[in-house]
Amino acid sequence: MLAERSMTLVELSERVGVSVVNLSVLKNGRARAVRFSTLTAVCDALGCQPGELFSVAPHRSPERADSGR
Repeated sequence: MLAERSMTLVELSERVGVSVVNLSVLKNGRARAVRFSTLTAVCDALGCQPGELFSVAPHRSPERADSGR
């Protein structure tokens, strides 16, 4: 989405008021949660809807050591 808007992460950070580090965590899929206020601000800055930024994948839980019981 950033590339489509010809925008850098630094520029998005300045527009949204969220640190580059926090936006990088979101961009790279390492975030465990996102505040609605942040999501709204990012969508406003990019002119998009939340569904254009995120996808949902099945949660994979770690295998339990005692799963052979």
